Amino acid sequence: MHISINYQNSKAFFTILFLMQCFISMGHEIKGKIMDPYNKPVEGVGIYNETTQDFTYSDISGYFELDTIAVNDVLYFYSLGYETVSKVISNDDLNSSVSVVLKEAPVSLEQVVLISKIDAFSRMVQIDVEQNPVRSSQEVLRRVPGLLIGQHAGGGKAEQLFLRGFDLDHGTDIAISVDDMPVNLVSHAHGQGYSDLHFLIPETLDRLDFEKGPYRAEQGNFATAGHVAIKTKDKIEQNQISLEAGDFNTLRLVSLIKLLETDHADGYIASEGLVTDGFFESPQNFNRLNLMGSFRFSKENESLRLGASHFQSRWDASGQIPQRAVDAGLISRFGSIDDTEGGTTSRSNLWLNHFKALDEHQSIRTSAYLSAYDFELYSNFTFFLNDPVYGDQIRQKEDRIILGAKSVYQKKLHTKDEVHAELEIGSGFRYDQVSDVELSRSRNRSETLENIALGQIDELNGFAFADLEYTLGKWTLNGALRTDYFNFQYENDLSETYDRQRKTKVFIAPKFNVLYTASPELQAFLKTGLGFHSNDARVVLANTGERTLPGAFGSDLGIIWKPGSRTVVNAGLWMLRSQQEFVYVGDEGIVEPSGRSSRAGADLGVRHQWTDDLYLYADVNYTYARSIDEPEGQDFIPLAPDLTSAGGITFGGIKNLKASLQYRYIKDRPANEDNSIVAEGYFVTDLNLNYSINNLTLGVVVENLFDTEWNETQFATASRLRNEQQAVEEIHFTPGTPFFIRGRLSLSF
Repeated sequence: MHISINYQNSKAFFTILFLMQCFISMGHEIKGKIMDPYNKPVEGVGIYNETTQDFTYSDISGYFELDTIAVNDVLYFYSLGYETVSKVISNDDLNSSVSVVLKEAPVSLEQVVLISKIDAFSRMVQIDVEQNPVRSSQEVLRRVPGLLIGQHAGGGKAEQLFLRGFDLDHGTDIAISVDDMPVNLVSHAHGQGYSDLHFLIPETLDRLDFEKGPYRAEQGNFATAGHVAIKTKDKIEQNQISLEAGDFNTLRLVSLIKLLETDHADGYIASEGLVTDGFFESPQNFNRLNLMGSFRFSKENESLRLGASHFQSRWDASGQIPQRAVDAGLISRFGSIDDTEGGTTSRSNLWLNHFKALDEHQSIRTSAYLSAYDFELYSNFTFFLNDPVYGDQIRQKEDRIILGAKSVYQKKLHTKDEVHAELEIGSGFRYDQVSDVELSRSRNRSETLENIALGQIDELNGFAFADLEYTLGKWTLNGALRTDYFNFQYENDLSETYDRQRKTKVFIAPKFNVLYTASPELQAFLKTGLGFHSNDARVVLANTGERTLPGAFGSDLGIIWKPGSRTVVNAGLWMLRSQQEFVYVGDEGIVEPSGRSSRAGADLGVRHQWTDDLYLYADVNYTYARSIDEPEGQDFIPLAPDLTSAGGITFGGIKNLKASLQYRYIKDRPANEDNSIVAEGYFVTDLNLNYSINNLTLGVVVENLFDTEWNETQFATASRLRNEQQAVEEIHFTPGTPFFIRGRLSLSF
């Protein structure tokens, strides 16, 4: 047989052969494991192919897999707290397993690479936390850009929250969780979505994940303005005992002690005790006790974490005071009209978090929790308006059991044409049994004058969601659908006959997000989604026209830009329309639903690491918020902040000394619907100093460094003093912390 190949045919043949070789080389994959210096796997490490701009992340066992790899491709391995590693792919690496060891390093903006991940900005804020660790549960929430808080009941009550032009009350439109256990309490005696985070010991904080807007499928009830997901430490590196003492007879003792440390298991216990009289003229007699235990067991492809905690607190409160009483000299800014306010509360939690890698591409994670909670709060918002003899003190009380669980199946899909997909399917439930939920008129915290409401609540929320993230080159498309089922039941114990009511409701929430990664230094995003908050079961079953599950539609458009290795800028525009608002009613001490609202705003944030020892950050947030169904001029949303900012600077350039200066600002805002009453804004600065000598750290914490006169919380309330004939509506406020210094001594061993 004779074969003849002319020049043209040979040229075509070798061209085809070359293209086939290119295809084959591009079809290679690389697998491997990422370990730390102690030969333990590192989860969540980003692996970025600079040549193809492909990416992936390591799983719990440190395993990763990346397709479309060719010889001479450059891979980067990066994670916060580790030096970034680069690797040039050789022939020996193709279709084989490689081992990468990361070296520990101080957290830095240089370790941030912007690749296709929806929650990239949340990772930036983690650096804020690492640069300046939080010292209280309140500080945890303040680290979320645009989220401000205020206390107005002696320190033991959940704080009032503000975000994106919402007066969130105590959590109505923000979902908060710790280790996958919800903090928000539905159909609470004091307020819907009540979120008391005081059971968190701040020294156990490991990671803070958040997102503003209703865009995450895994987040359901209350996740309209946003959500905050807190994760505590799986293990501690060193034992620690800390003692703080300062003004106002303040004393705080914290300990973190290892119980177990092996190759496959870690365990520790943590405790916190806090007592203080507070800065009011009437001592607050505040005390709080926190206990927590954590055990984590792991092997190559599986981990199980078990946790338990107990929290209890008692306090007296001076309450909100009317401006006219201060102006007339009847009381000082730190005085009181009724200093018999206060309360007691406790929460005991059991939880577990389980993760199992089924194979290289599939995993399942499960969480479950059980909580026992009690609450008793005494307040007096209107003084002698309703009862000129005994006063208007009220008692709100409940006992609650919470049970819930969630499982999420995840599957990664890989192809050979730079297309990747990640599918998550999840389901779960939450059940609240609330016993003897009560609103009563009381006197001096010792005598019940009248029961206004008393009953039993059973509330069940079942949910399921599917979330698909599809990446093609520089584009990431994320579509999701979530369905929630609610069953509300309420038994009225004040009815003369058996009165048990029941109602069910379903809410379906689609979400769609688009992310464009122009380069490892620039990404743009568009997010859209529908969220909701549930109404109180008593409101739902009263059938007074309020929606059962009022929805909120939101959209965000923005960028994250890294113009230099040590600078990150985020900017965005957003809007949110809600079907129903919640408005504070001062004369009843409750919140009640009102009409529709519309909000739009802009966010801007800058983070810059000038040197290894100098870190600066600032966030500015603007909102335009109005009620839709009210006439112009009567459509202001009470207490909704329109301009806020927070930031700080951390300096560690002097040997063994680290200092940080932080500020928070909120502009004047309307306190009622026609803006005739204004809640004054404030600018407050805090200072932290720490000096380390071997394992000993000496610290100084100064709140309100410049002794600014400011009001922490404010309400437009109609009230009547004992000597007044008519009610007066004006600002009632709780004064903010004056100059407050305390010293800290911490020993690590």
